[in-house]
Amino acid sequence: MENSRLLKISKYLSKYLRHQPHRIGIQLAPGGWVCVDELLAACEKNQFPISREELNEVVAQNDKKRFSFDSTGTLIRANQGHSVEVDLQLTPAVPPDILYHGTGHKAVESILQTGLNKMSRHHVHLSKDIATAKTVGARHGKPVVFVIDAATMHKAGYEFYCSDNGVWLVECVPPEYLQEI
Repeated sequence: MENSRLLKISKYLSKYLRHQPHRIGIQLAPGGWVCVDELLAACEKNQFPISREELNEVVAQNDKKRFSFDSTGTLIRANQGHSVEVDLQLTPAVPPDILYHGTGHKAVESILQTGLNKMSRHHVHLSKDIATAKTVGARHGKPVVFVIDAATMHKAGYEFYCSDNGVWLVECVPPEYLQEI
């Protein structure tokens, strides 16, 4: 399948599995899961048909591993990044000592004053490596990367989670736990 089609499908799935499921007539179950057959029928009904083969390829090929099938292959979900209310059923985990967050340069002043806040999402997204954080930051202009003292945050009682695709999640990062690099 050509990359432009994969990208369109990925963006479509992100929109409706993370932000507006109701707009295409689907409902997220606990964990953010949706029956694959229901999703494909809803896509068809909303003039964006996706074949099961295309769906399989998007899940397998998405560079950010945004989507997962359950162990039976009958359910699908977005791994994180939701702006709609959903219990992702994540288990608290001990984070690496250091994590990273990438953003655009225009947000630096605000972040240094108020820390990292989840805004309309469920969590702040953190990376295990600088390269990923830089890539994320580049989506918002000139990238800036912050180092997060996750070990100290965890010792202070902040709960961290790791999504299926390796993105670390936390409710917020107060300014005293971050440093611009």
